This record gives sequence, C-alpha cells and structure tokens, in this order.
Amino acid sequence: MNAEAVIVRASACPHDCPSTCALEVEVRGDGRIGRVRGAPDNDYTAGVICAKVARYAERANHPDRLMHPLGRVGPKGSGRFEPISWEAALDRIAEAFVDAEARFGAQSVWPYFYAGTMGLAQRDGLNRLTHTKRYSRTFGTICVNPAWTGYIAGTGLLAGPDPREMAVADLVVIWGTNAVATQVNVMTHAVKARKTRGAKIVVVDVYRNATVDQADLALILKPGTDAALACAVMHVLFRDGYADRDYLAKYADCPAELEQHLKSRTPEWAAAITGLSVVEIEAFARMIGTTPRSFLRLGYGFTRSRNGVVSMHAAASIATVAGLWQHEGGGAFHNNGAIYRLDKTMIEGLDVVDPATRQLDQSRLGPVLVGEADALIGGPPVKAMIVQNTNPAAVCPEQRKVAAGFARDDLFLAVHEQFMTETARMADVVLPATMFTEHDDIYKGGGHQYLLYGPKLVQPPGQCRENHFVQVELARRLGAKHPGFAMSPREHVDWMLQASGYGTVDELEARRWRDMQPDFRTAHYLDGFAYPDGKFRFRPDWPAVPFANAGAMGPWANAPSLPDYWPVIEEASEAEPFRLVTAPSRSFLNTTFNETPSSLAREKRPTLLMHPDDAAALGLGEGAIARIGNARGEVRLHVALFDGLKRGVVISEGLWPNDAFLDGEGINVLTGADPVAPFGGAAFHDNRIWIGIG
Repeated sequence: MNAEAVIVRASACPHDCPSTCALEVEVRGDGRIGRVRGAPDNDYTAGVICAKVARYAERANHPDRLMHPLGRVGPKGSGRFEPISWEAALDRIAEAFVDAEARFGAQSVWPYFYAGTMGLAQRDGLNRLTHTKRYSRTFGTICVNPAWTGYIAGTGLLAGPDPREMAVADLVVIWGTNAVATQVNVMTHAVKARKTRGAKIVVVDVYRNATVDQADLALILKPGTDAALACAVMHVLFRDGYADRDYLAKYADCPAELEQHLKSRTPEWAAAITGLSVVEIEAFARMIGTTPRSFLRLGYGFTRSRNGVVSMHAAASIATVAGLWQHEGGGAFHNNGAIYRLDKTMIEGLDVVDPATRQLDQSRLGPVLVGEADALIGGPPVKAMIVQNTNPAAVCPEQRKVAAGFARDDLFLAVHEQFMTETARMADVVLPATMFTEHDDIYKGGGHQYLLYGPKLVQPPGQCRENHFVQVELARRLGAKHPGFAMSPREHVDWMLQASGYGTVDELEARRWRDMQPDFRTAHYLDGFAYPDGKFRFRPDWPAVPFANAGAMGPWANAPSLPDYWPVIEEASEAEPFRLVTAPSRSFLNTTFNETPSSLAREKRPTLLMHPDDAAALGLGEGAIARIGNARGEVRLHVALFDGLKRGVVISEGLWPNDAFLDGEGINVLTGADPVAPFGGAAFHDNRIWIGIG
C-alpha cells in the first residue's frame, strides 16, 4: 500500500467521557492514523464527535511522544533520564516491588491507575496483578462516587431512561454539565428535540459557558447550592398541583412526609441560598410541572462538592415527584453503568481478591504518600508504585502533598505513559505506552447504552507497549499466577463476552457495537424501582446505598434524611471570600490533550474568570496577574474579566499542566482531599479562597 492510500476502520473513543463515541478512523498507507470521525450509523454518536478527538492524529503523531523506556539518572523530579531496554526497565520495577514486599509487606506496593483509557482489558488488568500479589488495592474516587451514590440512593440502580429519548423530549434539562465541552452528544439529541418538536432546553450551571449559550432558560447559581433549587422546584410541584400523587402513592417511599418537609423550602428560601431569583425558580418549576416529557440529564459537575451526593439525589427526586418516569422522553438520567452486567473475573482476577487487603483512596494520594495514618488505614507506608492511565501529580487534590510524596527518596515509582507528564518526571522508571488505535480493547458507554469493540488498527511507534504487556511481564517476574496472564487482550474480551452471555469477540467486531438498552418498562422503572419494595427512596439509608465502597466516610451521619440543602461546603469567609470552581475546559480532557498544539492554542493560558465588579474592587484588570490561595497553598494566574457568573464566584478552566502556571504549581494545590460523604470522592469544585494582586 502506498503512503497516500487510506482505509477507514471502526473503533471507539477510549477517553473518560460519557459519550464513548463510535468512531471511524483513517489508516494511512504509512501505518499512521489520519482523520477521525464519528460513526454516522451509530444512533447515539450520530456522526458527531468533539474537536479534540477529531484531531487525534495530532496527538498520536506528536513529536514529544515517549518512544523508549527510560531510567532516572538525576535527582527525583530533575527530568534527567537515560534510555534503557524494556528488559532492564521491567527487571528494575520487579526488583523494587520484591524489595518493598520483603521489607514492609505486600501492601507496601500500590499499583495505581484510573481512566486515561476506559478500555476494560487495558485499564482494569492491573487489578489482576494487584489481587494476585495481595498488593494494596486502589479505591477509585476521583470521578464518580458522589454522583453515582446520589443517583442510586433514589433509584437503587445506576440506570435510567434511554438517553436517545432526549431527542423526543419536550423539555431537556442539562444540569451540572457543560455538555458542549465534555459530552457533545447530549447536545446532538437535545438540539434535535428543539428542531423537531420545539422542545425547550434548560441549563443549570455555575457560569455562562458554551452549553448555557444554547439554553432557552439558563439558571446560573452559586456552587454547591443545587439541592436548594431542586427542593424549591419540588415545593412548587406540590404547592401548585403538578405533583403526580397517584404515581407517588405507587412508586415512592414517603411522599406525604416529603411534601410536609418541603413546605418551608419555598422559592424565596432557595433564592437566598442559590442567588437565583424567585421568578427564575418559579418559571423552571412550572416548565417541569406542565411538561410530562421532561428529560433531566444530570451531570457530574454539580456533585463535585462536599454536598454533591445530596444534590444529585435531590435533582433526581424531581422526576419522581412529577411522575416524569412514566413518559417516553421523561425521567432523570445520569449514567447507564448497571445495564452491562459484564463478568470481569478474568480481566481483574476477581476470583483471587483477598478482602483483607486495604483499599487506598486514590483521591487521598497526597495524604497516603506523606504518611498520614488515617489515609494509610493502619497499614505500612507505600514504598513502591506503578502508575498507569493517570497523571496524579496534576490531577489529585492537595497537590503539594502529592509532590512531596513523589519526591521521597524511599519511594520507588514506575510510570507507564504516552508523554513526559508531571508524574512521569518524578519516576524512577518511565515506560512508553500505546494509544487506543495501537491495541485491542472493549468499551462501554456511560452516557449511552452501547458496548463497543476497539481493535488494534496500527502498529505502535518506537518501543511503545500496551498496558497488558506490562502487567503480564511484571507478573512473570514477580511469580504472580493467574490464567489471565496467559491471555491476550482480545482473548480477555472474548472470555468476558462469552461468560456474560454476549457472544464472541468476532461477532462484536463484525457488528462494531452492541445495543444493551433495556426495554422501556425496565428503563423507566414502571415495574418498580430497584429496591426490594419497588419504591424510589426519598429517604435513603446513606451507608446502605448499593454502591461499591470501602466503608462510610466523611460526615455521612449528618447528611439530611430527605432532599435538602446541606451546608457542608466550603462557604466563603471573611478571610477567604471567594468560591473557586475548577471546571473542565473545552480543549482538554483532564490532562489529556493539554500537550497538543491546537488545544494549547485554543485555551491560550491558565486564567481566572472573574466578575468585573469583583476584579475592580481588588484593583485587578483584564490580563492582570492574580495570586489566589487558601490554607492548602497558593497559585498565580492571569485574570479574564467575565460577567457570566455570580459575584464572589471564580472559575479556573483546565486541567492545565502544572508548569503552565506562573509558579509551576497547578490549580489542584487549592483543592481538598477530605472525602465526600458517604463513600468518598474529591470536591474539586468546592474551594474557599482569597484573591490578591500577583
């Protein structure tokens, strides 16, 4: 095949985004990928993907990609490495793990990973090594815990109406997610409903962003106050006769008690908390009350607060009070994770899990690495790590503790990465990793209902190797025994599919995807919600909510028993009078894409979006340097004047590399690692700060 020849192959986007788009990828004659497009015949992706993935060739062919294993030769963090062979690199890692285990026990080794790829074989295979060797397990808390727990608290299950039903709704409420930037296909279906049905779009957020610009009604509230808005909406539904009392009698646990509780949660009460007007709240409630086909698309953003779980539960409760679940195009949807029912025993080594091994909270990486006893759960210090699929030196909260921990001379760190990230620079050994078109894997949608196969399309460049290769080779050196180590990623996918009753990998590859959406009655809970009595829980038993957890944590015992505003957020104070939200940017996805020239050109530099009146009061003009801080630390960045938020609220969109900031420290210096109740998570959007001239 000549260099100009191009064939188009099917794949799936691997990134940490609910859209999990079905893709068509150009494979060029020179063995590189070209253009990436959305699959037009997949009715969720519908041919539309985000600009950053459309330009994926820019990332895959980036001149700064890691191509060879590297061994550290200078002080930690100095960036001084020399090329070494794969054999030497893997031997060095295995020797460090063996030494740590011999001196401090197996749980002093912590394989650490997250969602740089959402592929089930490549991402989750590291658990198989962890479980087989009885290393410390990772309790994943960076992203989903408050959101999923809050939704499941009501429904009993992480599943809801078919998300394609947004296109047949008469009202689409996009709550707490900047979908244009973070899950573009939500907008595809919402805008289709507007064009074909005259549907209205309501957006609830904390600042005017690209999604808010699409709204017929935009509700810009103060961060962490979403539950107050939800309660006031339900107050109006009861007060004005919009509550579906027959539905509530059949499907809810305590509707009369909820109605009585909400009598004092008036629009006036909520206006004082949220910063919204009474008129806005009344109008929103009336829209829902008069529109049976109201689809509440509930995002992650508004749950990244210390009261996030309560906010999600309150927002989902609106759909039950109004009886929206009964209608096509109606109900509350967050994520479809529970519909897949995949048997991951072989991929993860679930048959050899020792429940006595501790689960270390990934959000509390900083406290773990600096040796805080509660974070270590009474176990040994962490002495050796391998990191895959994440960049915790930039992503994790309390960044200064993370940096201090990684700088420890007595900590061995191996990092398997695509670029020389902040975390990789702290490593003793750096391994070059493949990208999604360079290995086999399988993906499941969170924001939709498709199971998709992503085959290897091109050979990896240089000496890049897939996650599975590293896991298998370390297992061999460490004496870890499990049948999964003898299987290829494709064989793992095939085993999982057949064990789950979903056919073979050959069949899935031929079909490209499998639609897993339950029937209408099941998806809309018309035969009852997923609790034994079939009732939606307005009064959840928080520590018993059926979400995988490592035990109750945070101030869970003080959580409200019914939907309510829970004032446990970092409220502004006299000393720290501003509230900071670290929102996602359109051109980055966490720290992925923050190395590509087109994304950097679009985002320009780290900025602080600040109301002009607040900036003027502090003597800060457009482009001025602000110093912002709290008890955790401080950073400097440039001001951008912006009137699309409440006074006293500031936004820093990211996630920028740490060294893009003026002092080389990133925004997560300011975020806290204290666990969100009841099952952990990081409150990235819930920060009290002061602002000064930089």
